[in-house]
Amino acid sequence: MGTDGGADHTSPSLDLPPPTVPPNVKVVREDLPKRSIITRPGFGTSGKRISLLANHFKVSITNPDETFYQYSVAISFEDNKAVESKVLGRKVIDKLYQTYSSELAGKRFAYDGDASLYTVGPLPQNNFEYTVVLEESIAKCGNPSDNGTQIESYKRSKSSLHSKTFKVEISYAAKVPLNSISHALQKADPEKAQDALRVLDIVLRQDAAKRGCLLVGQSFFHDDSRTFTDVGGGVTGVRGFHSSFRPTLGGLSLNMDASTTLILTPGPVVDFLLVNQNVKETRYIDWAKAKKMLKNMRVKARHNNMEFKITGLSEKPCNQQLFSMKISSGGSTGADGETVEITVYDYFVKHRNIELISSSYMPCIDVGKPKRPNYLPIELCSLVSLQRYTKALSVTQRASLVEKSRQKPPEKIRVVTDAIKNSHYDENPVLVACGISVEKHLSQLDGRVLDAPKLKVGNNEDCLPQNGRWNFNNKKLLNPSQIDHWALVNFSARADCSHLSRELINCGRNKGIHIERPYAIFEEDPQYRKASPVTRVEKMVEHITATLPGPPEFLLCVLPERKNCDLYGPWKRKCLCNLGIVTQCVSPIKINDQYLTNVLLKMNSKLGGINSLLAIENSRRIPLITDKPTMILGMDVSHGSPGRSDIPSIAAVVGSRSWPLISRYRAAVRTQSSKVEMIESLFKPLANGEDDGIMRELLKDFYETSNGRKPTQIIIFRDGVSESQFTQVIDIELNQIIKAYQHLGETEIPKFTVIVAQKNHHTRLFQATAAENVPPGNFSTCPLSCIAR
Repeated sequence: MGTDGGADHTSPSLDLPPPTVPPNVKVVREDLPKRSIITRPGFGTSGKRISLLANHFKVSITNPDETFYQYSVAISFEDNKAVESKVLGRKVIDKLYQTYSSELAGKRFAYDGDASLYTVGPLPQNNFEYTVVLEESIAKCGNPSDNGTQIESYKRSKSSLHSKTFKVEISYAAKVPLNSISHALQKADPEKAQDALRVLDIVLRQDAAKRGCLLVGQSFFHDDSRTFTDVGGGVTGVRGFHSSFRPTLGGLSLNMDASTTLILTPGPVVDFLLVNQNVKETRYIDWAKAKKMLKNMRVKARHNNMEFKITGLSEKPCNQQLFSMKISSGGSTGADGETVEITVYDYFVKHRNIELISSSYMPCIDVGKPKRPNYLPIELCSLVSLQRYTKALSVTQRASLVEKSRQKPPEKIRVVTDAIKNSHYDENPVLVACGISVEKHLSQLDGRVLDAPKLKVGNNEDCLPQNGRWNFNNKKLLNPSQIDHWALVNFSARADCSHLSRELINCGRNKGIHIERPYAIFEEDPQYRKASPVTRVEKMVEHITATLPGPPEFLLCVLPERKNCDLYGPWKRKCLCNLGIVTQCVSPIKINDQYLTNVLLKMNSKLGGINSLLAIENSRRIPLITDKPTMILGMDVSHGSPGRSDIPSIAAVVGSRSWPLISRYRAAVRTQSSKVEMIESLFKPLANGEDDGIMRELLKDFYETSNGRKPTQIIIFRDGVSESQFTQVIDIELNQIIKAYQHLGETEIPKFTVIVAQKNHHTRLFQATAAENVPPGNFSTCPLSCIAR
């Protein structure tokens, strides 16, 4: 049975009853204006034509008038406790179909693993209640616990069938017409197609679950070691496939793409801990850290071939951890007899005749409950495969994953086409009932390679890109800054900072940046190099503060490592948040003109200079922008690591300034509720009637830097939202922006254009006549542009 590792979509839910309102609270209904997403008006013509292939496979529907019937599903144990495991829920539904298919008119199910079930056409009646019995093969012999009554003779440790009874309630919820997809493709009502597409994607998920795959949204991963790649630290990358139905201007398609996720490296728990903590011997394992890492992992015990979930570790080593066991008069274990205290080690060695080689001095794995622990020697336990790893990767791990996941275009085409052929979707009974068939070759389409934009740099020179890159060698910056009061800080024992400062000053002179000699070069005291990163930074700042006559306008910091340096975060936090000093961190291996130029580009931007402008911007002839005061917004929300609900999310918005320029921006940042994607503080009215929101700050800055002009059109680039949240961006965030504009006393609302930038899509383009990647600047005019996207 497959493992559900999370989902991109949730099933359509029924309307919930309204919340209880206290008697002293007055409810005011606010009707949000209804706005719809426009369809694409046409195609562009600029650029050089290119023939492309896309990993979209055309879908045909011969029964478009079929209707999906949605049913609510409630699965519970005999004691009426709800079943929460998706894996168990799928097993119960599969058994239900096997047992009662005749009563259900032979209708095949599409079950989402949670609370919704779909059929093509209706079931014989609207409400059902069934009893389902699952039988599982388990070992009769127990394991060491604080209650000896579970311990039985090893001689009687045979596999037996254990039955569990479940109650399943099925009730009609809604209809989902399949023809809503065809209507959306004809631009009738794009939003209504989402429910039908969601059902089709549930069919794909269920199909993968029955194949034993790990499910991560619409990506599916088989337990096949040939698809595993080690990325270090006990983490393994797994190659799989993303599969989902997509509406396009060319019709419905199946998007099939190679995908990668992370799992815990399967195998002995001890081996995992050694690699995870980067130690060579078990005596160096940090068991407090190991306990936190292992919690809730699934292991298989070697002695009885059963799976368990880890709840913790024993407080004492295996050869000291005691539990109570009853021994009969004959010396064998049993339910009747004298209760004795025995160590976990002695129990397995003497009563189970299992040789333990390395577990004596290590804690036991606890797979029991808080008041009823159940201990297993750690060497008998192995991590089960396909357990997702959701923590943040180190820089080294991430680089390893990217490198090992990279595929050349011909290989990726072969992998994707093989996957569509091996999926056998044309044999899926639910898809067959809908008359859905999928072609086996990639879609062909036309694209355009746009000319790269020309830059204007210093001395009124043009800078032309080559192969998608701009080279500033032998170029001066458009508006260079001047650096008078600065210092160089060195945390690296190997760096020659005097040479670095001389070369930086010389390179700056060539780029037009006047850089005075540094006031001082601060070398780290060697006695602090083994201290914590925070302490090292604090000591260095104390040294700088005591030496300099006043705050410097800039600090150049040399770090000891190029990547993943633990000094970087504390240094940036201290300088930017606490002291308000601009810094640039470097860790040069080879100091040359190209390296120093890249550093100077960053320094100049941070100090208020302008490296370059688009040539069209410099000429003040930008289409649609120059004619009307136009403000450009960029919006995104950053969230904490998965599982860290205690860390607030951070909303950031940048707004353009100094119209008609489009390369100068002011940033505004706010914290908000954890994991909330919609920005909460675009408009933030206070009790005194003032607005403390982000948009007020950015709108006032635009007005003050644009000669008193107010924006008559606003272009919004919104990053990081899924398709299910498009409507929320329009109804919630855009509504806040309008309210902030009106709060400033304005009655005429600007014209808005909202552009959603999506990185995490699964559409891949290939050249139809070449093995190389598509050239930079490619823009698809394809029939793949999604409706309502």
